[in-house]
Order: sequence, then structure tokens, then C-alpha cells
Amino acid sequence: MENFVFHNPTKLVFGKDTVEKIGEELRKNGIKKVLMIYGGGSIKKNGVYEKVVRSLHDNGITKVELSGIRPNPVLSKVHEAIAVAKKEQVEAILAVGGGSVVDSGKAIAAGYYYEGDIWDAFIGKYAVKKALPLYVVLTMSATGTEMNGNGVITNEETLEKLGFGSKYVYPVVSIVDPTVQYSLPRDQVVYGAIDAISHVMEHYFDVAGSALIDSIDEGIIRTIMSATEKVIEEPENYEARANLCLATTLALNGLTKMGTTGGDWSSHDLQHPLSALKPEVAHGAGLAVVFPAWMTYVRDLISEKLIKFGKNILNLGDDATAERTIDELRRWYKSVGAPITLKELGFTQEDVQKVTQIASKHAPLGKVKRLDTHDIESIYRIAYEF
Repeated sequence: MENFVFHNPTKLVFGKDTVEKIGEELRKNGIKKVLMIYGGGSIKKNGVYEKVVRSLHDNGITKVELSGIRPNPVLSKVHEAIAVAKKEQVEAILAVGGGSVVDSGKAIAAGYYYEGDIWDAFIGKYAVKKALPLYVVLTMSATGTEMNGNGVITNEETLEKLGFGSKYVYPVVSIVDPTVQYSLPRDQVVYGAIDAISHVMEHYFDVAGSALIDSIDEGIIRTIMSATEKVIEEPENYEARANLCLATTLALNGLTKMGTTGGDWSSHDLQHPLSALKPEVAHGAGLAVVFPAWMTYVRDLISEKLIKFGKNILNLGDDATAERTIDELRRWYKSVGAPITLKELGFTQEDVQKVTQIASKHAPLGKVKRLDTHDIESIYRIAYEF
């Protein structure tokens, strides 16, 4: 087990009828004017928008709105929002939506006090020193961004999808009401679940760890899998939905990172070019394809952990082998409706070359095996054919 420091400053407000508490939370912290950001308008259909607006009004909070943040959020929208925030002199960012909206909120909050291009934080040219406070009303559980200091944005000009992290962009308060997710389409539920599972696996297959954290990891993944199956059958099963929401938050709030070297993360680095090249590819969908391909490529280096994963998570018992574990994970992904090859995602052989070039800009990747350009292309080839 590696040495570690665990500190998470986000206040999590979880459960039924909690959306209406956002105004009170802002008022208690002295916030009087916010930039409220959201996506394509689904919050106006499921009632979240009305609840948030009423709560803000009842607590004397003025809002400026900016909509149109899309899945796989883009830098140009972040630039637009920063300009609005500065012009309106807001005191906080209020992100109402899923991971894309919250990640955008983090970049906006960090960019508010920076005179340069906030993209500098993503390419390592700027370390965030100050940010506007960020508040969150989550409408889709997947990324865990509601309780961490990380964000991912796509630069449309360079076709790079990169992340940044800072202690200054942890949300001050995140509200998670599982009932507002009852109406989510099946594919969003599935891809969100796979995203969260992948977050845990990045730490589970780290080069260091502990038996205790492994057990926590296994419990989170088992919960996500069983809750996802139940939610698909019964979208308004509150206990299943609540367990899924909480498990996805715990998947990336720092809990599973304790005692590791920080995770491998090459599978995420390999997925990001897929969504950068084809923005319609959901993050979780890409991870369903790439992660098992990475497992296959580095199988000999993680065989013991793969067998443990198969026994303790996939219930393979004494029949667990590294190969069977990978096959069973892919089988489960397929059973819930996720793609398991790049072909299914609409990629061509030519596209494999393109994403290899994009990913290789930041090589070497990972920790279990340091991936160079040859390794990266080989993994994409596995993911393409499988």
C-alpha cells in the first residue's frame, strides 16, 4: 500500500426532494448571483429546471443562464461561458446536468480568474490557483465529477480530449436526487454505469493497492452491475436507482484511489480520442470497447488480478482465468446493450490510424505498461476486431 492523503471538501446532499435545497445552500454561503449552465433542455422536461429556478428565487439568488452544453463538452462553449461569467460578474457557477455540464463548470470556474486560455490547464502550461465556487445539481450519475476535482474537455480545433485537475474546482455542494434520473434513456444509464465501473478498474489494476481497497472496489462494481440490471427492468425502483447513483459517486471521489499510485488511466487516454474524433460516441460506450482490449494486451502483467476480478466480481469461482474474466466482462457489457468493438461504434481501419495519431501525442500512456505508439495501435486493433 502506498502512502496517501485523503481529503474531499465536497458536501454531498443525497436523496429524494433534495433539488429544492440548492437555493438554501447558495444563500448560506453568501452567494447572490450565479451563472447557471445546463445542456440541451432535458431539465425543462423532467421538472428539474423549474425546481432549481424556484429555489433560487425563494432564496434571493439572481441567475444568468447559459444552455447548450453538449455531451463530450467542447472548449469553445467554455470560452463563451467564461466571457459571460466575467461580463455579468457572477459569484459562483451552478451546473445543472450530467458530467459534461459539471466538467464544463469546472473549466469555467477555473478560467474566470485566468487571463490566458484555460486550455493551458489541460496541456500543463497553467496550474489553477483560484476558481469561482462551483455548485452542482446532478441529473445523470456516471462520471463521479460531482465529488472530485477533475474535468475533461474536447478542443475541437486540435481534436484533443484532455483532462485537468485542481483542488480549487471541487464542487462546494453537490445535490444528487435519484428520482430525477427515472426518465433517463436506457443507453445513458448503461454508459454511465460502464464509465463508473471503468473508474474503479483504473485503480483496481494499479501497480499498487491494498486488500481493503480491493474489497471496496469489488463491492462498488458488483453494486453498479446489479443495480444497472434492476434499473433497466424497473426504471423507478428507488433503492436500485439510489444504489447506482451513490456507487457511481464513490467510484471517483478519491475512495478507490487510496493506497494506489493514482491508477493506470491508459484506457481513458485511449478512449478520449474516440470521442474527440466522433463526438457522438459516449464515453462509457468507448470504454466498453477499449478497456477489455487493454486488458487483453497487458493480460500477462495483470493475470492474478484478472482472476481475482473474475472470482470476486463476476462469480466465476474456480473456473476464473484471465481470459475468461475478460470474456465474461465483455459478455455483460453486451447483455446490457453496450458495444464491444470499434466496428460497432462506426470506426473504420482508417479511423484506427487517426485515433492512434491523436493518442500518441501524449505517449507514453499508463503505468501497468508504458504504452508507446506501437502499443496504442495494437490495442486499437484488438478493439476493432476482437
